[in-house]
Amino acid sequence: MRILLIGASGTVGQAVAGALAPHHELIRAGRHSGDLRVDLTDMASVERMYAEVGQLDAVVTAAGSVHFGELVDTTPTQFMFGLQDKLMGQVHAVMAGISHLRDGGSFTLTSGITADEPIKLGTNATTVNAAIEGFVRSAATELPRGLRINAVSATLLTEAFEAYGPYFPGFPAVPGARVGQVYRRSVEGVGTGRIYKIWE
Repeated sequence: MRILLIGASGTVGQAVAGALAPHHELIRAGRHSGDLRVDLTDMASVERMYAEVGQLDAVVTAAGSVHFGELVDTTPTQFMFGLQDKLMGQVHAVMAGISHLRDGGSFTLTSGITADEPIKLGTNATTVNAAIEGFVRSAATELPRGLRINAVSATLLTEAFEAYGPYFPGFPAVPGARVGQVYRRSVEGVGTGRIYKIWE
């Protein structure tokens, strides 16, 4: 399969690449590194990326940031950052990518455990991840030509524990290699409209 991985240089992206690269042709894209450059918040940039890469069998997005902070101190601009970056960035990747996927191809998006398990300072993250999962469930009913769409919702990765562990007290971390295999299941499987959860 010919697969586009957006956000390949991040912690999750590296885990996904490790699972997919041995079995498929993997094209890596990112804001600052990879085979292609893309800013998912800019639809024109997303469309240029797809025009350059050509036809694909699957697209995996492992990109996007959210705002962490006390809700009472969060500005509308800060809250909008997560909506524009992680939510609308992945929505852009799907909307622009439909015509570039071969019949029966798939999208796999990235949400996160905070969609179901809110954390301190994480209202923006919970909002964004829950919206991504709602988009996946609904888009699965409308995609043409047998196209599939799923999301992966993982808890904290072991490889990111040092950076993000304080935000997730009492949450078990899971190895990136295990998470990568769930993305592979989404890409190579038959499910659609699914939220694959890796919580422990």
